[in-house]
Amino acid sequence: MQRDRSRARRDTASVDVVPFRIRGRFLTAIALRLENGPIDEAFFTALDDQLKSTPHLLAEAPMVLDFANVPQGLDPDEFRHLVDQLRQRKVRVFGVENADARQQETASELGLIQVQVGRDAPLPRDRSTGRSKADRLLPPDNKVLTRPVRSGQIVVAERGDLTVIGPVSSGAELAASGSIHVYGPLRGRAIAGVHGDETARIFCHSLNAELLAIAGLYRTSESIDDGLRNRSVQVFLDKDKLCMEALG
Repeated sequence: MQRDRSRARRDTASVDVVPFRIRGRFLTAIALRLENGPIDEAFFTALDDQLKSTPHLLAEAPMVLDFANVPQGLDPDEFRHLVDQLRQRKVRVFGVENADARQQETASELGLIQVQVGRDAPLPRDRSTGRSKADRLLPPDNKVLTRPVRSGQIVVAERGDLTVIGPVSSGAELAASGSIHVYGPLRGRAIAGVHGDETARIFCHSLNAELLAIAGLYRTSESIDDGLRNRSVQVFLDKDKLCMEALG
């Protein structure tokens, strides 16, 4: 009898166990903003040149197609051809933004979703975070990592600064609500002020980053001054401009 009761309790308890967890995640997606021109051979030649110059930034990166500058839209067949060509190049298109009804219909056929994304510039200070009041009252939760960050790894400090004592490899990603400090070479992506903190900064001992961003403003590898490469650098915002300067 006792054994039967124990089995019954165990069976009842198992029903209450939730077999999954829903967790928030930061995601860095690349936006391909189409201009009001033909999607022709010249377009794909320029795209191939961009892929060659920034392979770690674009290859296999999640991408959103931005139709803001294409008021007339794309012909559905042209849209399908574009997505097919991007996927052949291992660019992982998953969504569209600023799409009209016809574009959204074609996107749905292709398995793309309509996404709402933030502005390229930081939000005003009085609206600099989308977190709840309770979240803002929580104490900082700074994170310190004392090992190298390998390609493909993503390290996030959701409520505070992120410090890495060691190298950050190409293809790795750092994200923090506060500032980012890298005591070693920075070759991957560093995204500070992810909740809109315009006072956040990025510091590193040797700069060769693929992407640097603070509160929505960013620079990619090709826009970094050659004079700053392989040097100790700080990155900060000044009047809605992402600035970089050498340290010593």
